[in-house]
Amino acid sequence: MTLSTLPPLAARHAWHGAINPLHSTVYFSPDITKEFAALGVTDRVAVNLAHRSAALGAVGAGAVTAAFYNYRHDLVARHLPALWETVTPARALAARLRAADATLRRLLGDDTVGSPELAEAADLAMRATEGCTRHGRTLYSAHADLPVPEEPHLRLWHAATLLREHRGDGHLAALLIAGLDPLEALVSHTATGKGMAPKWLKAIRGWEQSDLDAAAARLRERGVLDADGALTAEGAALRERLETETDRLDAAPYEHLGATGLARLAELGGRFVVQAVTAGAFPGDLRG
Repeated sequence: MTLSTLPPLAARHAWHGAINPLHSTVYFSPDITKEFAALGVTDRVAVNLAHRSAALGAVGAGAVTAAFYNYRHDLVARHLPALWETVTPARALAARLRAADATLRRLLGDDTVGSPELAEAADLAMRATEGCTRHGRTLYSAHADLPVPEEPHLRLWHAATLLREHRGDGHLAALLIAGLDPLEALVSHTATGKGMAPKWLKAIRGWEQSDLDAAAARLRERGVLDADGALTAEGAALRERLETETDRLDAAPYEHLGATGLARLAELGGRFVVQAVTAGAFPGDLRG
């Protein structure tokens, strides 16, 4: 076992505070809606499925449900593979990149987009991706096959996407080991205060309130939630073990970057995230 060269939780904090939010700006952006509407895709769920799964190619619902883990399968099957008759994966990926361009320029402003600090962050994030691995990483590996954009703000967004999917793929393995099914994973994450509110789990993931209630009941039986739906001490410990295992599976890119580089990426990326959030990048009621 290789000992970490990084401060405790440094990689986790950088991912949550500086990397994943930059990637996620596009999910709630009016620019992604505009780009896909121009291609004939106006349903919000269809847009989400198209731009996130396009790197996999024109796959069907089964592959996407497996790779995404916590979407309701019949919701996915309602749109895939029929969606690819309206927009090809290549056109979906191009639309997504255009949306990322417009979103970052709108949220960060031209001065930040053209700054040496943003270019530095892009270089650091791309260097971290050199430590990522493909085996068992379906979404990461598919996105790693895409060309790296030349413009610094798009290189940063691309790198954030790779790092986001790399950690996400590892997290799915940790969920399986922890014995949390898709709904139990979502409901217990919401109970931490960091996951999506039920409104968004229903709107984007396709679940019904009865599904969420049944998962909460199972978690209460396991001692993960109390009668009020809050995490018990055992539940909090379970979620922390889950994050710790995810950290272990996702350590390689940040070890490759090194402590100094990671600290600088967290500093710069954190500044950009604050700018984006201040500019209204995310709905105010997103978190549970």
